[in-house]
Amino acid sequence: MSKSITIISLNYAPEDTAIGLYSTQMAEYLHLNGWSVTVIAGFPYYPHWKILDSYKDKKNYFEESINGVSILRYKQFVPSDPKFLNRIFHISNFTYGSIRNLKKIKSSDIVLSIIPFTSAAWLGKKLSKKLNAKHWIHVQDFEFDIALDTGIIPNKSLNKIVTKKLFQIESKILNSADIVSSISYGMVDRLKHKCSTKTYYFPNWTDDKAINPISAMQHLYLKSNKFKVLYAGNIGEKQDWKLFIKIAEHFKNNNLIEFNIVGNGSYKNKLVNFTKDIKNVRHFHLVPFEELNDLLCSADLHILFQKSKVIDTVMPSKISGMMASEVPCLITGNKKSEVAKIYATSYVGFFYNSSDYQSVIDKITELISNKKALKVGKNARKYIVNKFSRNKILEEFNTKLTTINES
Repeated sequence: MSKSITIISLNYAPEDTAIGLYSTQMAEYLHLNGWSVTVIAGFPYYPHWKILDSYKDKKNYFEESINGVSILRYKQFVPSDPKFLNRIFHISNFTYGSIRNLKKIKSSDIVLSIIPFTSAAWLGKKLSKKLNAKHWIHVQDFEFDIALDTGIIPNKSLNKIVTKKLFQIESKILNSADIVSSISYGMVDRLKHKCSTKTYYFPNWTDDKAINPISAMQHLYLKSNKFKVLYAGNIGEKQDWKLFIKIAEHFKNNNLIEFNIVGNGSYKNKLVNFTKDIKNVRHFHLVPFEELNDLLCSADLHILFQKSKVIDTVMPSKISGMMASEVPCLITGNKKSEVAKIYATSYVGFFYNSSDYQSVIDKITELISNKKALKVGKNARKYIVNKFSRNKILEEFNTKLTTINES
């Protein structure tokens, strides 16, 4: 029986962070397991929000093959300032431009659409209907929920109207698929409230061989003898940077600690400006994937400050990498979230409500004087290896995909 799949994902290799990394590893795994894989993608731009130099001179439509996967690209508009309206045009432009790439695909057994962005599911439905293929929608982020949670529409009456309309569109799209999946149990439950389509739990994974303290060396950024606190990843609006600034202000005269922010994103320039007078806050650009193991394993503490109003609309993929490093993790967010429940029951890290500023201060202070409190870090790595290893998750996904293809 033929095994062909088309994946629609704006983000793809050589992007090596976030959704681009997961879409790439998934596609290459399927190729190695007998699938013919085609990806409809944009030009690589994330997280720097500009098209990579090695791609910017290529024609608007560009085809290539990476590790056996065929990629059909469209050179989408990429805003240097990714504010809401700019993002809308960014997504719309990719969607419109990718219609031409849909026409190049003559057969496919399954079409897999990656959300965000929701328009990828519209493209996926259009292609699956044309080819009489099964359509799978995989939700990495609830795009509409996040947008509305951040208060992009301050007018309450207008917000109510827009919310109703957006969720009607979302429900129609999700109900049109053969199967929908998401990356946490909380997000799968949310899917069940949004649609009646069959659901599947498909979490993000960690390559526990690539992130492994045994093979790590001290990273150039983290060579000091101070207590090294690390945030590595996208610097965007989802994180609670106001809380981070308060924490950093508290420790600004403490010579035993340093805060290292490694990443890029829409909020980076503001964050750099807000912390310019705090001498023990250090900023670096995102490191290439091959340096990530050294970076993550060189820290004394990982931090991730999330906004408390977001509950399971996002399951941060960076958490599994943090935990795999065997370094203790301190996370803030909503105590009703899935991450909070895992941390409360498994002793794999420290989780506090976003408003519990004092507990965060107390825990960091405690850890500064007790660097050897590493049992929680070892527990975290065991948890990730047992539940979220790359081979385990993708093997189960391949089995599910094969079953759907044969039905």
